Amino acid sequence: MTGSHRIVVLGAGYAGLSAARRLARRAKGAQITVVDARSELVERVRLHQLAAGQRIPRWDLRELLERKGIRFVQGRAVELDPAAKRISLADGTVVGYDTLVYALGSAADVESVAGVRLYARTVATPDDVAGLGTLTGTIAVVGGGSTGIETATELAAARPDLTVLLLSSAEPGAWLSDKARRHIRAVLDRLGVEVRSDAKVVEVLPDGLRLADGSLVPAETVLWTTGFEVPELAARAGLAVDARGRLLVDEALRTSDPAVYAAGDSAAIAGPDGRELRMACATALPSGAHAATAVTARLRGAQPPALRFRYQVQCISLGRRDAVIQFVRPDDTPTGRVLTGRPAAWFKEAVVRGAGWSTRP
Repeated sequence: MTGSHRIVVLGAGYAGLSAARRLARRAKGAQITVVDARSELVERVRLHQLAAGQRIPRWDLRELLERKGIRFVQGRAVELDPAAKRISLADGTVVGYDTLVYALGSAADVESVAGVRLYARTVATPDDVAGLGTLTGTIAVVGGGSTGIETATELAAARPDLTVLLLSSAEPGAWLSDKARRHIRAVLDRLGVEVRSDAKVVEVLPDGLRLADGSLVPAETVLWTTGFEVPELAARAGLAVDARGRLLVDEALRTSDPAVYAAGDSAAIAGPDGRELRMACATALPSGAHAATAVTARLRGAQPPALRFRYQVQCISLGRRDAVIQFVRPDDTPTGRVLTGRPAAWFKEAVVRGAGWSTRP
């Protein structure tokens, strides 16, 4: 390997920073560059805390990366040219590469339902959450998945002055075990969150929501937590993607272009029994690290190993003093083992801190 080999990591989220960290240790002599539109690392799994007005850790990406010999370029990628092996940024900067790790992550889907882009707020990125500390009145949280549950409980626990509604077409945590679902519902009730588990939202309005049955739900603010989308950069570049725009990868996370690897939410990754790995921090960290392992193996002329991955738990916080830890099988299906209450909150905090530490080179 020579120092002229340029490895670019596109995206400084969990997957991108996990890849950069391992590359810095293993790809000795290579020039490693991380490109991201933001100047700071803000832990995505804490954004529901930020939405509730709490302070969460932030790190300067340039300082974090460059002290480990990793170059940082701040800028929003607008074009990827695999033939020329270059990335064009919004400010006109062009970043060339020999090997690319594509880890742009995902953002909230604001197009699938009418009015979401115009009238709803989301909690998928730090920019989305900015200004939510001024919330007043009735807050309608749409989505009974992990993000919706965490957002609703965090708001209700930290802001008793608010009226919090949680609307979903299914019971919150429907994919979990009976014990986990019961605990989530008990905490929502204890915190005063009004739950509507039969509510299909068809339109977001300036002053609330319209449901499929025609009824209106008034709210000062709508927080949209259901559905994610990935950037169109890879699809526009002609790389092979799935119906959702995620890069198709082999078992070593290599894309249809042999110089491009993908990790995290932007990649469609097969897990145990062929099931696709879910979009989550628990997927992003190991897939980012494995992409780096595959890249360094190729650079040494070795065959990269296949990704071997299994899930162990799903963690959902319910405010700062409660949580649900659902133990799962390797394919992410729930077992009967569940941890709840204060011990679960400590467990979840330890997991979040560990994930944050894993992203910092």
